[in-house]
Amino acid sequence: MRVVRIGVALAVGALAASLLGSGQPLVAHSPDTPAGRASAQEFMAQREPTHRLAAQAAATCTNGQAAGYPCRNVDLLSFLPLADIGGSQANDIWGWTDSLTGREYALVGRRNGTSFVDVSNPTAPVYLGNLPAYQNRTAIWRDIKVYRDHAYVVADVSGHGMQVFDLTRLRGVTAPQTWTADARYGQFGNAHNIAINEETGYAYAVGTNTCSGGLHMIDIRTPKSPASAGCVSTDGYTHDTQCVVYRGPDTAYTGREICVNSNEDTVTVVDVTTKSAPRQLSRIGYTGRAYTHQGWFTGDQRYFLLDDELDESRRGVNTQTYLWDLADLDAPRHIGTYSAPAGVTATDHNQYVKGKYSYQANYRAGLRILDLAEVASGRATEAGYFDIYPSSNSNSMNGAWSTYPYFPSGIIVVSGIEQGLFVLAPRLP
Repeated sequence: MRVVRIGVALAVGALAASLLGSGQPLVAHSPDTPAGRASAQEFMAQREPTHRLAAQAAATCTNGQAAGYPCRNVDLLSFLPLADIGGSQANDIWGWTDSLTGREYALVGRRNGTSFVDVSNPTAPVYLGNLPAYQNRTAIWRDIKVYRDHAYVVADVSGHGMQVFDLTRLRGVTAPQTWTADARYGQFGNAHNIAINEETGYAYAVGTNTCSGGLHMIDIRTPKSPASAGCVSTDGYTHDTQCVVYRGPDTAYTGREICVNSNEDTVTVVDVTTKSAPRQLSRIGYTGRAYTHQGWFTGDQRYFLLDDELDESRRGVNTQTYLWDLADLDAPRHIGTYSAPAGVTATDHNQYVKGKYSYQANYRAGLRILDLAEVASGRATEAGYFDIYPSSNSNSMNGAWSTYPYFPSGIIVVSGIEQGLFVLAPRLP
């Protein structure tokens, strides 16, 4: 068994030694292991009380400020505090566009549930209610993705499983409701994240209490009847992944379903076309790694942008983004590292690429947008930002958890852990 790195800043040598001796898997966030519980305690030690903020109207970014938030090339359209969208504290965020009506919705994870917010009028978003956590199982980490008008919700807490919610039920709703799931998949308990390949109809739960923490593959082609499809367990715990039908430059794998996994200390590429027989193509580490957290392909599927969650705090560097060339899936190459401007040492968390930009949620530095025009040369530049945590850009884990940039309207939504939901409008070339 490969020993993986313990998650969020766990520096307890005696605990690690005892776990190695017991043969217990060192999965980073699993609530079913001592390591996972200690990791959660470490993460919670940096949490702050929910900020008591008021809802905010639209404000243009002028002279580096919008309604008191530092910014560049990004305007504030609206802000809803946590108290207005279900309370508790926020974590992941995703979006859904109703193909029938064209309306746009933000799906906001919280410790005790999932909020649905209609952002079709981005200057006047409407909270439509809450899907409570399964059996009220509160979780620091909740993750949401969408396939064929259904939301799939997992949480990193024992026994939660995967909730399935038919988003078309939101049509015509104007007042908040308490919702119930349409189905639940229970073949894992906890999951740290979930990825969905919308082209193939498969979901990939990662960091579960199954598959050695690797990809737990689920057939969701019949959305309300998810079925187990297989495991990827060769490389142990996977923290996050992106799975695509591959159309990049490595013609040996054209048309294959490929997952690029962030596996705590490596980038690991797996061919999952045959779910009963997945094949690991490569497993590559890199200089400066501390916790290989999450990443995303560029649109041409050649380059992969990676964030490492702990290099800033452990190495004392500015926010780093690692740029990889995946022209050869059997041998990915690290070709450059973007470093944020002076004074921006924030921990990076989640990023998604749309067009030539990467939209990053970097905790205390808020939303950061990188221009990838020179990514082939191993370079990126900052094109804009909106800092939802104005008091500091340091490397503590407060502020922006995640972002969703894929609405047809071009708006961006950001979830603030202690703040709430920000609806933003970038002004980019």
